Amino acid sequence: MAKLIYSAIASLDGYVEDAGGAFEWAAPDEEVHAFVNDLERGIGTYLYGRRMYETMRYWETEGAGPDAGPVSSDYARIWRAAEKIVYSRTLASVPTARTRLEREFDVGAVQQLKETSPTDLTIGGAELAGQAIAAGLVDEIQLLLNPILVGGGKAALPQDVRMRLELVDERRFAGGVVFLRYAVTG
Repeated sequence: MAKLIYSAIASLDGYVEDAGGAFEWAAPDEEVHAFVNDLERGIGTYLYGRRMYETMRYWETEGAGPDAGPVSSDYARIWRAAEKIVYSRTLASVPTARTRLEREFDVGAVQQLKETSPTDLTIGGAELAGQAIAAGLVDEIQLLLNPILVGGGKAALPQDVRMRLELVDERRFAGGVVFLRYAVTG
């Protein structure tokens, strides 16, 4: 069975965006971006909420041009090769290739996708991931913690959810970012 992985870039105080909705502080440097590429290389399907999809669809047309560096070009290829499912009640359509639109997050359908997928899946967007975490669908949580405190905003992890995690990997980067990978154990 495939794993469902929640991966997020967050501030040290646990936010994916600040109170004003900004997240420019989360842009990875080349070392971190190359590491993320390696993490995502085996992902077959991305599950996105609307806002995360609108951010990530940048990679549909960017990252592969003559001005793009090798790390960005690599990520663009990885992103374009994967299937994408976007959960939104407001989008009329999704203009990117290999992408389908779903109006509701269906726990049973995601569980079936995990059971039938030959590759792991990721879920992006803190709100959508929070639903999946609360439903017990997420098998692994990967956090890239940035050396910044933003003081509030959108939390990376849901409130009112209690679960045990086991640290299975960690890495420290030159710029102060720390990667933590946890398996959900109960």
